[in-house]
Amino acid sequence: MGRPELYLDAAATTPPLPAVIAVMQQLQQTAWANPSSLHGAGLAAAEALERSRWRMAERFAVSPDQLIVTSGATESVHLALLGSAASLPPGRVVISAVEHPAVIAAAHQLEALGWSVAEWPVDSQGVVRLDQLDRLLSAPTQLVSLIAAQGEVGALQPVIEIAQACRERGIVIHSDATQLVPQGCFPFAQLRVDLLTLSAHKFRGPRGVGLLIRAPGVELSPLQGGGGQEHGLRSGTEPVALVSGMAEALIALPRFDPVSQPVPPGSSTQIRRQRDQLLERLLELPQLQLCGPSPDQRLPNHISLLAKTIGGQPLPGRDLVRRLAAAGLACSSGSACSSGRSADSAVLTAIGIPGPERQSGLRLTLGPWLSDQDLDVVPGRFVSVLEALS
Repeated sequence: MGRPELYLDAAATTPPLPAVIAVMQQLQQTAWANPSSLHGAGLAAAEALERSRWRMAERFAVSPDQLIVTSGATESVHLALLGSAASLPPGRVVISAVEHPAVIAAAHQLEALGWSVAEWPVDSQGVVRLDQLDRLLSAPTQLVSLIAAQGEVGALQPVIEIAQACRERGIVIHSDATQLVPQGCFPFAQLRVDLLTLSAHKFRGPRGVGLLIRAPGVELSPLQGGGGQEHGLRSGTEPVALVSGMAEALIALPRFDPVSQPVPPGSSTQIRRQRDQLLERLLELPQLQLCGPSPDQRLPNHISLLAKTIGGQPLPGRDLVRRLAAAGLACSSGSACSSGRSADSAVLTAIGIPGPERQSGLRLTLGPWLSDQDLDVVPGRFVSVLEALS
């Protein structure tokens, strides 16, 4: 491409930490056996697995048996929703209008089992409307899934308030924290949710592994049978090296208190400052405008934009992403998990963006691997690409 690539797509996936790669490589050599085996090699693998489980539990202030290892957030979401619904009479499941496609897919599977699905509307910032709380949490609602932080527009949701309302009504609530956890670890109990999902590759861990965290007493049924691993809820030989890599990545994250810090400080001390400075410079370009909530109400590493020509015509976001990649900037036109299906964004539809503009979205998400010097060149590369398109 002629220019070194700057990676501005942390919300899609993140480069693994060197310490993560090192611990995984070591365990592939020393703890490669089946952790269910009773010989020496198996016991070594079992010990490594349980040490990692204890380390991860400490980061969320839970007991180790509250953690269920999965292949990632998508599987965790399905186990959370389908697994908890199995012990409930069919009723209504409520999901926000800006959920990840995995949540939408799981909710639609519940429809085939006799459940109804209701969508919690959001405002123009992508935040669920609290004026709908009493209506949506009335009977026959039995289950709620609310994303903690929206990946496409960065909106932080009032999870604690809604979770408390669900608890008072006896409603099971799940939260997809896939984009929140990369900003830091927090005491699980403070969110007051029953179930929480996350994926390691979003916070510089390995791909192919994630967690479902459940509150004590929450009933779950497994989605598949087998050897009964993970407390009988997720059968299959545990990937010891992946779990250890996930634990190493979690330990590297800072801590924050979601009660006193509803907007997390970010995964590094400079991340919010870098985001704010970059956003200010990008918004000086007449072809770009901010999309979604204000900087102080969104993820601290997140920028979402709408792109247009000087004459005001929307620019195709996917085409712009390809041109920016050729200019050495790796970013996204929306959710990486849904970008292959349609250029028209369901999230931008939900927040009221007009039809043609829904295909002009851009997302830049920063990580601690980026220096100030790296980010200094970003606006100039945007200028060259936008001028070529205008």
